[in-house]
Amino acid sequence: MSKVVVVMYMSMDGVVENPAWTGPFWNDEHAKYQHGQLAESRALLLGRRTYEEFAASWPHRDESDAFTARMNRIPKYVVSRTLEAPAWNSIVVDDAFAERIAELKAEPGRDLLVYGSIDLVGYLLEQALVDELKLFIHPLVLGSGRRLFDDGAVPSAWTLAGTQSFSSGAAVLDFRPATV
Repeated sequence: MSKVVVVMYMSMDGVVENPAWTGPFWNDEHAKYQHGQLAESRALLLGRRTYEEFAASWPHRDESDAFTARMNRIPKYVVSRTLEAPAWNSIVVDDAFAERIAELKAEPGRDLLVYGSIDLVGYLLEQALVDELKLFIHPLVLGSGRRLFDDGAVPSAWTLAGTQSFSSGAAVLDFRPATV
């Protein structure tokens, strides 16, 4: 059985959109952490907008870098009702999202990794399909922007399963759904 693992970049005030602001905090420790996440995964699970941003960039990068080579080769499931011509080793999940993702989770193998994809992550949280939520907190306050948990988020309880801090000041809080 696979797990759905979400890695979400977040500011201290909860902003998750347009994470270009994370650049100053990127270092070798951050890269090693992200390499490990990708290595433990059998596929990416992405929303359409994140997929399109990634597909416009990653295939043009130098594949002598192991992370880039893995990003380009790993299968990608794109949750979208509007994406018509997927490329970049992708399969569109265009209906019965919860059921299809539950089927993917039931397959044997490594994790299904979600990067970004704010709308998709919100949906996965509503459907209780997230097994690990890794909030990559960056030490800055942005003041405005889209947050992962806005008004109307489905209430849920989580257990802190681990932490990892980096010399840049960023830290990962690793949460799992709480068992009641």
